[in-house]
Amino acid sequence: MFSQLKAFKLKEDIRLYGDESMNQELITIQARSVIDFSATYDVIDAVTGENLGSLRRKGMKSILKDEWVILSPNESEIGLIKEDSTLMAMLRRFLTNLIPQKFNVELHGRNVALFYQNFNPFVSKLNVDFSLDSSNQFDRRLGIAAAVLLLAIEGKQG
Repeated sequence: MFSQLKAFKLKEDIRLYGDESMNQELITIQARSVIDFSATYDVIDAVTGENLGSLRRKGMKSILKDEWVILSPNESEIGLIKEDSTLMAMLRRFLTNLIPQKFNVELHGRNVALFYQNFNPFVSKLNVDFSLDSSNQFDRRLGIAAAVLLLAIEGKQG
């Protein structure tokens, strides 16, 4: 997939496309508010218009260790995305951002995915592993949107 962050927008507006030509928009990620420490981002299937759910950053908790809430389309909390460990998160923030990030994705209390970076100081890249979700409970579109959002939002911290 390929993504594009809409320029000159007051609110984050990220579009995901199926190929490099970026002709067919597949997923839209839009912030609900302009500036919000605990911002919520709505994820929409651009082809069908279906609301896939939302992702809300836990503002105060994310100061030391990144944490996001996964919301269903009807706004109920269904899961969490959490950075791997508080110690590693603090090392990344206060000593060096060269330590790759790792995020655990939980849905209804079960680990369903893993997002992890490989060491590369020049390119932000997040690997997505859904192999823990053998029963396909986690909508892959929402998972991919979460990974892109993590790169876009958390990448601004560095």
